[in-house]
Amino acid sequence: MASFVKFQTFVEALAEKIHDLGGDTLKVALTNTAPTPATDTVFAPGSLHPPPAAANGYAPAEAAHVTSAQTGGTYKLVLEDVVFTAVGGQIGPFRYAILYNDDAAADELIAYWDRGSSLTLEADETFTVDFDAGTGVLTIA
Repeated sequence: MASFVKFQTFVEALAEKIHDLGGDTLKVALTNTAPTPATDTVFAPGSLHPPPAAANGYAPAEAAHVTSAQTGGTYKLVLEDVVFTAVGGQIGPFRYAILYNDDAAADELIAYWDRGSSLTLEADETFTVDFDAGTGVLTIA
């Protein structure tokens, strides 16, 4: 998977108690429109981050918590991989996977990953957002 790119407002939102990374519902959404990490603040599927059509099995998916803990002053968030499966037709195109906080009042953004090129899933194909269990989705030291 591509590199983690945080939305700049994530840092402020974390400091102002908008995110409870260990308890809130975090979701992954797909889009073919490039996010703008310096200015995007909330997940906006109707305008800033238009998703693939909500059909053929696509909907933003929960990234379930594996662990959310600190050791020696370094916090690490580990999430389960998210798998999207095209059912009965195509999903896409999409290039970006966006992680956002579905429990936050305005669906505040956390980070995104860029695949490098657009992809369309054909019926029965899958796409996995592979969160590295070793390094975690993010660390804060």
